Amino acid sequence: MSSTTTSPSKSRLLGHDILLITVMAVLAGCGLIYEYLLSHYAGRVLGSVESAIYAMIGTMIVAMGLGAFLARWFKDAFTAFAWLESIIALIGMGCILAIAGVIAVSYSLPHLFSSIFNLPPDIVLNGYVFQKLQEWSRFLPYVFGLVLGLFIGMEIPLIARIRQHVYGRFLENNAGTIYGADYIGAGIGAAIWVSIMLAMPIMQAAAWTALFNILAGLAFLWRYHAHVRFAKALLVCHIVLLALFGFILVMGSSWMNSLSNVLYKDKVIYSQATKYQHVVLTERLSKNQPVPITDLYLNGRLQFSSIDEQIYHSMLVYPAMLASNRHDNVLIIGGGDGLALRDVLKWPVNEVTLIDLDAQLLNLFGHKDGDFTPPESISKRLLALNNRSMLDPRANIIVGDAFLEVEKLLDQGKQFDTILIDLPDPNHPDLNKMYSDYFYNHVRQLLAPDGAMAVQSTSPYHAKKAFLSIAKTVKAAGFDYVEQYQQNIPSFGQWGWTIATKMGQPASGRIKNISAMPVPSRWVSKEYLLASFVFPNQYFEQVKSIEVNRLGSGQLYDYYRNAWQIESELYKN
Repeated sequence: MSSTTTSPSKSRLLGHDILLITVMAVLAGCGLIYEYLLSHYAGRVLGSVESAIYAMIGTMIVAMGLGAFLARWFKDAFTAFAWLESIIALIGMGCILAIAGVIAVSYSLPHLFSSIFNLPPDIVLNGYVFQKLQEWSRFLPYVFGLVLGLFIGMEIPLIARIRQHVYGRFLENNAGTIYGADYIGAGIGAAIWVSIMLAMPIMQAAAWTALFNILAGLAFLWRYHAHVRFAKALLVCHIVLLALFGFILVMGSSWMNSLSNVLYKDKVIYSQATKYQHVVLTERLSKNQPVPITDLYLNGRLQFSSIDEQIYHSMLVYPAMLASNRHDNVLIIGGGDGLALRDVLKWPVNEVTLIDLDAQLLNLFGHKDGDFTPPESISKRLLALNNRSMLDPRANIIVGDAFLEVEKLLDQGKQFDTILIDLPDPNHPDLNKMYSDYFYNHVRQLLAPDGAMAVQSTSPYHAKKAFLSIAKTVKAAGFDYVEQYQQNIPSFGQWGWTIATKMGQPASGRIKNISAMPVPSRWVSKEYLLASFVFPNQYFEQVKSIEVNRLGSGQLYDYYRNAWQIESELYKN
């Protein structure tokens, strides 16, 4: 009789289940977003995005498994679970800010010591100790990933024990119910990350995720406070976390920018995370330059410097334009800064179509589309740099994935007299498809029979195999004549391009036949361009062993990543 009166009713059990299963789903979504946040940030800090993401996910999965084992140490499941949520919220909300702070300190120390010892401004300490501190600090995302994974892994065993305690008996379907809520919550978290948080500043995304952790913890505390030891202290802890959430939501992004700016040697004048990349502009003054020198970084990698970008863009644009019989319609793939577009518009063109994925980057350089408006001072500086090229009536700007947009152009029956591919280096698997035989074959079909295509092709010195693979891939896509050329860009070192024609003569032969430059250039002449086609003896001797970059193979990405890893090791030694 006593057992019957003390057993919870079905309606009360249903209430318990709704709360516990909802809390579990919310926490699973938060856990997955924390995993993505740390992976995303690790990719930015470590540079090798794919490796960082996979390593972070693997680290957190292993840690979650260990956490599931460690959960048995806690005898009081209610108290352990309640405190666990506040700890996860605190770490999840603050870990990225903490990592950025430690990295900033490690990179500031050499300058600090140089100042203390009154060393000349052009001498910066860079000894073994400083290098190791910087190296260790950059792996902090994995440390926090390990700690977070341990705590997140404890959630399922603890909440399973709580649910069983509430029912007062062994539940045959307990694990299935909890894991079902976990999987569904993780799926919802992934959808929220992709659709909403990926476009947010990273600190705001961390803060909003932590808020759901805090609210789930408060809901649990409200319902089960009688079972939780030190419940009042825990309530105060949650209130403090809510206050911290407010501070980080309002100030976190500016703090993050200030800490991240330490990594750049010049003054940061603009920093913005778009949906696809982190955009940073820096400036430095030079006695030899009438205006400040502006550098653009995407995800920490230099894309151009205003001091010498004219050399790069002249070498991209002029050979292909000279090798093309006509210049009525030109296609630029990439080139969201509008600098290649600026140089193409110097020629007698009817229309220039430019395709770039990042609408915010395009708007930064003058394209008027969407709600994003850059600061007036930044906009004025960049429009002066690209000569307001995106506002030219001959410019047709398409915001979209060029891999898909090229197929749309083919369906429309478009043809172009010259095609320029000005994409970032193949440093991410997502970019690898844009350097594939499949993509180049589609581009070839867009090119007029007497036209020419030029491709930015990374460094022939630092990433030789990647450089050679690009040319071999273009050849495999069906172009009759494929050549490569190079030039020194002070900001980058030795840099290379690939140029291809469909029939008739190779590009170098066409350039050799011109009598005069149809469009004058400050940087290039006929002789200067022809000299760039000359490489050292035996430079191409290993080309037979180089693989074509097939769609889905990742071959070029591997060549590129291995080359810069070797370069990095040589630099350290």
